[in-house]
Amino acid sequence: MSDSQSSSSPELGSAVAADEIVGRSRRSSDPGQILASPPSRHWRDVFWLVIFLIHLFGFGLILGVLGLNRFEKSDRLNLDKYTRVPSHSDAGLTEEYWPLYAVAGGAGTLLGWMWLLFLGSQANHMMKVSVHILTTYLAVISVLCFWGERFFCGVAFAVGAALQFLYVISVIDRLPFTMLVLQKAVKMVWNLPEVSRIAYLFMLVMLLWMVIWSFGAAGVIASSMDDGKQWWLIMVLSVSLFWTGAVLCNTVHVIVSGLVFLVLIHGGRQSLSMPQNSLLNTLRYAVTTSFGSICYGSLFTAAIRTLRWEIRGFRSKIGNNECLLCCVDFLFNLVETLVRFFNKYAYVQIAVYGKSFNHSARDAWELFQSTGVEALVAYDCSGAVLLMGTILGGLVTGTCAGVWAWFKSNDRVVMVGSTSMLMGMVLVGVGMAVVESAVTSIYVCFAEDPQLIHRWDAEFFNQLSEMLHQRLQHRSARVTEVLTHNRFDGRIRNTFSV
Repeated sequence: MSDSQSSSSPELGSAVAADEIVGRSRRSSDPGQILASPPSRHWRDVFWLVIFLIHLFGFGLILGVLGLNRFEKSDRLNLDKYTRVPSHSDAGLTEEYWPLYAVAGGAGTLLGWMWLLFLGSQANHMMKVSVHILTTYLAVISVLCFWGERFFCGVAFAVGAALQFLYVISVIDRLPFTMLVLQKAVKMVWNLPEVSRIAYLFMLVMLLWMVIWSFGAAGVIASSMDDGKQWWLIMVLSVSLFWTGAVLCNTVHVIVSGLVFLVLIHGGRQSLSMPQNSLLNTLRYAVTTSFGSICYGSLFTAAIRTLRWEIRGFRSKIGNNECLLCCVDFLFNLVETLVRFFNKYAYVQIAVYGKSFNHSARDAWELFQSTGVEALVAYDCSGAVLLMGTILGGLVTGTCAGVWAWFKSNDRVVMVGSTSMLMGMVLVGVGMAVVESAVTSIYVCFAEDPQLIHRWDAEFFNQLSEMLHQRLQHRSARVTEVLTHNRFDGRIRNTFSV
């Protein structure tokens, strides 16, 4: 929610002490119930599970046909007649472009594994580098695109660099708290080595799917279709890859969230009350009864989150331009409505309670609003920082494949580079999901029962409580300021009317 607007503004307008908020039990579902009897699991969002499986099978078949049509022989399956254009002289073979994607897959996997390998020792430095170097990297690529006479790509990367710079400037005061939360999340997952093994496993699964996907994409690039049709087809394939990658990343999110939640509830990984085979149980639930909810949420969550970050950062720097502020407020309220039904904290509820996605998202958001923790969540930028690392990994991957494509086939650089960037982002994103799931679990536990965080790390609990108190005071002051301003405007209008 916004700092100046909230659906719970009447409560926030009152003077609420932090010890009153964090000292009482705040639960939407009593975590203690999980100790006594785990919630029964039912299949949720089955429609979206079926849609995803049909999509996976259908696109797998299409990708195989597209790649096989030009594998070792031009127009093997006689598909060129459907393109309705004469065969291009520069049409090639699938195996000419498939190795480029092999480089992208290798680079993305290497970056993802390096992130997991150095998670305990260098994660803080890696995240800081991602925040500060991304703008420079985007600007350099923009210059190279202009130099290579790729005007549209140069403008796109230049705009990306500008937006990245403006966003970092708008949230620069939030980064110390964000880094604190990320450090604690890294500490949590580093003490659970099985979490990294899950990420390695899903990264390997994603890489296997990318073998099929890149085979079809290479066939499209080598085809005799005109550039417009090639780009449309590549975009459709990219959306499919994005959805598939998001599903795997969010499956990791659910698995890790469920394990972290259990560790916090039971007071540690070695606790005698910790259920046997807890990791296998969370894995089984994630890929069976809850998989439909993961498929559903993966379609919309990432886009809505990104849009919300940009609008919030822009809104905080508008100033007193009431016309512009009114337009941005309209967009912000629209996105906030969507956030109630599509947010990443739903995955914790899915992992722990086995709810449907929309039910989980609504319960998580209402929990945050009713306890005031939403003010803390709105201030935190950990998701944006991890996204910057993911984008940087994708850019490095795209650069590796794009440089080779430049020497091999100059007119296919943009197509190969952009799709390779997406592959790298998906592979690195699987590693980033480990930390992000720990962050979301920490906030949900803090909202449901703050004593869980206190028992795990008392110092961190005090830091969260202090920051929550500051944010609620800030919101209270902003609400008072807005109410005073509205009353003053009303008096001025009455005076002029008299």
